[in-house]
Amino acid sequence: MADMTDSAFCRTIKSTLGAKTPLVMFREMVSAEAVVRGNNKTLGMTNIHPDERPLIQQIFGSDPETMAKAVKTIDQEHNPEGFDINMGCPVYKLVCNFNGASLMKEPERAADIVRAIKAVTTKPVSVKIRLGWSDPTDCFAFGKALETAGADLLTVHGRTKMQGYSGEANWHQIAELKKQVSIPVLANGDMFTAPLAIQALNETGCDGVLIARGALGNPWIFRQMFELLDGNTPKAISIEERVETIKVHLGFHLEQYGEKGVTTFRKHLTWYLKGLDGAKKYKERLHVATARLDVESILDEMKSDPDMQEAMAHRDAAHPDASERMKLTK
Repeated sequence: MADMTDSAFCRTIKSTLGAKTPLVMFREMVSAEAVVRGNNKTLGMTNIHPDERPLIQQIFGSDPETMAKAVKTIDQEHNPEGFDINMGCPVYKLVCNFNGASLMKEPERAADIVRAIKAVTTKPVSVKIRLGWSDPTDCFAFGKALETAGADLLTVHGRTKMQGYSGEANWHQIAELKKQVSIPVLANGDMFTAPLAIQALNETGCDGVLIARGALGNPWIFRQMFELLDGNTPKAISIEERVETIKVHLGFHLEQYGEKGVTTFRKHLTWYLKGLDGAKKYKERLHVATARLDVESILDEMKSDPDMQEAMAHRDAAHPDASERMKLTK
């Protein structure tokens, strides 16, 4: 997710897992054109901290040659474990320039991009797609074309570009695509809790799931998934653990961006405190704090608040359950 799944975010997720797990991080997408032009900000976004690995670098663009050059540059400089091509982002800023989901209307160009990238790297190359531009059956022919071009894996978001993020993700359609290709497929869309992620895995028959928005303010979702897969009841997230994880994330964020990161971290604070009864008064203060010590002091105050402790105690360990899917989607 652009502006969200940066190095600090990925390190935070890994910090919640403890022992090694079969978790692969997909980093926020970068512009191939900006990489080739040598844009310092974009190149900095491709730096990899050892704690993040294994890590897949996502990239977007519409020109096969430019995409290949960018991948070659990133491969030589940072050696990620793989590359992911974004052909699913529905935002206007990308599709108006023939990037992201717009490539689903040009399967030949999309296939050329895959072939060009495969020619310059030995790393696995995956592609993130949607069900289609407007027709949810477009993904069948498109997925096969990408497989023929050499894609090693597909991630499918269960909506069309025209849907954006409205309505429910169509997991059934993802399951149908999984049956029509021989390469691994990851399901994506509406996995806001660990039970929903496990439900999606079972309903789609996919090889795995890719969680995006469900991890915002909720880095524990992956740990809870592994607990469910092991047949255990996910451990509840106490207010103490929530606060300490926020502090860890803030530390990583400031390490990456410097002191200015106190203000840019507010977007993460919004997600961490979303839906928490009694958190409004703390959120208002946190969103005007400009120093790390002030943020941490407010968080410690929140942690000691009996009302906040009680609110967390009444939240289900994997809150909420799968029956809340449509409510969460809105």
